[in-house]
Amino acid sequence: MGNRVYGCDDCQRVCPWNRFAQKASLPDFAARHGLDSQSLVGLFQWTEGEFNDRHQGSAIRRIGHARWLRNLAIGLGNALRQPLGEDDRRAIIQVLRARQGQCSAMVNRHIDWAIAQNAQSR
Repeated sequence: MGNRVYGCDDCQRVCPWNRFAQKASLPDFAARHGLDSQSLVGLFQWTEGEFNDRHQGSAIRRIGHARWLRNLAIGLGNALRQPLGEDDRRAIIQVLRARQGQCSAMVNRHIDWAIAQNAQSR
């Protein structure tokens, strides 16, 4: 999974029909709400309302906010296993701890796992 949050990009990359695709110029196909330039830390801070508003009309909204957070927690935990600057590492731990114990049991388990990756990477 690495730092991926949603899998459609992988499907688009490997689909044999897409080798004929050309970049669309229609605004409907452009990245929305700066998703292509957002950090995982920034995305993890979105409230459920922000998630719903920003993904209105998008397939991403189907996974729901809890699974969005779970996937982001996994991505953040995987990032902690990589060489990082101390500021980046600190920002990731801070954003994870801010939600720790505040989410569903599923998300909380993944947050705990992600935080544990910091200790294992050192």
